[in-house]
Amino acid sequence: MNIQLPPPLTLPEMTRTDFVRYQGASGDMNPVHHDEGFAKAAGLPAPLAVGMYAAGALCAWASDALGPEHVRRSRIRWKKMCFPGAVLTLSGEVVEERTSEGVIHASLELKATDQDGEVAVLAWMSFELPERT
Repeated sequence: MNIQLPPPLTLPEMTRTDFVRYQGASGDMNPVHHDEGFAKAAGLPAPLAVGMYAAGALCAWASDALGPEHVRRSRIRWKKMCFPGAVLTLSGEVVEERTSEGVIHASLELKATDQDGEVAVLAWMSFELPERT
């Protein structure tokens, strides 16, 4: 295979500040993501991470390696809620690679795994890159 992904990347521990900063950037100001009382009233132990925070980090990890201009498709599945203190490790593998007419078509399966070894986010991405000569 020609396509190589970087080694797994462990992100810093998630904080409420991270959640608020992401909310400000995304425009999603749902209080379940930053208000302790609101989150607990909703039955959660603490403010809930915005799902796209981890999904965005995972897809950025892959697209940084292969070039965002080569992304053709992405799909995300959230598997586990994340709360302050979560530590995610991003990893992935190339599950299919083929070359056609000078273009490498690559399919990736990605995952963000928490500190307990549980998958928090799964993602699938497709890339089309020029064949290297």
